[in-house]
Amino acid sequence: MPKEPLKLVVFVDAQNAYRRARAGFFRNAGSTTNGQVSPMKLGKLIESRGGPDGSECILTEVRVYTGRPEVSRVPETYLAHRRQCAHWEAEGATVITRPLRYPPNWPAQRAEEKGIDVALSVDFVAMAVDGDYDLGVIMSTDTDMLPALEFVLRRYAGVRYIATAAWESPRNSRRLVLPGRNIWRYRLNRDDYDAVADPTNYNRRP
Repeated sequence: MPKEPLKLVVFVDAQNAYRRARAGFFRNAGSTTNGQVSPMKLGKLIESRGGPDGSECILTEVRVYTGRPEVSRVPETYLAHRRQCAHWEAEGATVITRPLRYPPNWPAQRAEEKGIDVALSVDFVAMAVDGDYDLGVIMSTDTDMLPALEFVLRRYAGVRYIATAAWESPRNSRRLVLPGRNIWRYRLNRDDYDAVADPTNYNRRP
């Protein structure tokens, strides 16, 4: 009897995915659009690869986690970020934002994301508990995600599948690893990046 397709949810750490793509595929970084992707196309790409056990996957949601600039400090960057998030949502992604944290010596020291890894990790665990996915995939190389992966793997072994996704190139091979545990990994190369790249310049007003 054929297996039921796995309900797939992809959790994207937007800034991490962006920076790792730039580091891996663009030697001199170049345009700020280099590294951008369509989260929905990324989710569909992962869906097409199937599940860890060879099962078919059905993409049910792509969740994107991103830090939002402060409008009073960088109004143009804020507006560009709003346009990008609106585009992601129009394509069908769920976007979760948290305000960026600005250090006292900003702009000499750049603003940082605060709470993005926590938001993603909490949702990853909560949605496993609620049965919202059969296969949860985290697109990030941030090691702060490891406790969430470990919890779901331990608590729901044989019930939920977990996996990670990361860009791979000769100059970028970072990935999430749980010592002593095998986690399925979607290896995404330059061809994969090109297939899901988003060249839109969100700094330009429509």
